[in-house]
Amino acid sequence: MKFGILFANTGRLSEPAAATTLARSAEDCGFESLWASHHVVVPADYASPCPYTPNGRMPGGDDVPIPDPLIWLAYIAAATDTIRLATGAVIVPLMDPLVLAKQLATLDHLSGGRVEFGVGIGWMKEEFDALRIPFEDRGGRTDEYIAAIRALWTQPVASHHGKYINFDNCILRPSPARGSIPIHIGGNSLASARRAGSYGDGFLPMSRDVEALQPLLAEMRKAAAAADRDLDDIEVTVTSTQIGRNALPELENLQKLGVSRILVPAGLFWGDPVAGLQKYHAEVIRPFTGR
Repeated sequence: MKFGILFANTGRLSEPAAATTLARSAEDCGFESLWASHHVVVPADYASPCPYTPNGRMPGGDDVPIPDPLIWLAYIAAATDTIRLATGAVIVPLMDPLVLAKQLATLDHLSGGRVEFGVGIGWMKEEFDALRIPFEDRGGRTDEYIAAIRALWTQPVASHHGKYINFDNCILRPSPARGSIPIHIGGNSLASARRAGSYGDGFLPMSRDVEALQPLLAEMRKAAAAADRDLDDIEVTVTSTQIGRNALPELENLQKLGVSRILVPAGLFWGDPVAGLQKYHAEVIRPFTGR
């Protein structure tokens, strides 16, 4: 089992000293990855319900600082040595795919191949409206953008022709350090599960509830079988808010489902990041992994 920190760039961790303290301490305490969140803007009067919170509002509040994830991760890359640098998740249909491919490849190249690309289709219609991007077709746009991004990463000279993006004979350098970057499909919907099974390197459902996860993982496996893919090639990452030894039974159940990475919200460590991370390592990571 791997352990990462979710929402690593939010709130007080948007400040330089707090961000580097968290990142270095996480690296020292056996965490494998940091996952940075993404919103371009948050319209103050949004009515779209957040699917990941009981009250339908953004985690941490509507005005919580959320630095650009790729810039934040680049800053963290220079302050760390081994921890993986992940987006959790970039709202892909809001972005220009060629620019996004370039940014991610550059970060991966400069960090020695440490990037994990978590993607989402977005849920806040008002944010799409502010950026003048259609909300209703964001799923199809995401699928096509990811295909174009992969082509730019893996082909010496790439072309793509589709409904949303067209280009011919484009060279993108530097390439990712290992030829490509793992893509983790985020979301709690069956459509997200199908995307993960069809073409994702990972699946990132924002849930830890076993009953909720079971149909999602079944749909992912069904899509993988239809695409003739090996399930071992799809990494499953879920969240957990349990701390202390009470977390161990939950982790055992999740591991039995096929989960291979646990993400712990950074807010659990805001008070004293160093002490909190050390305690989590002593009470959870070391007993569970032996490391």
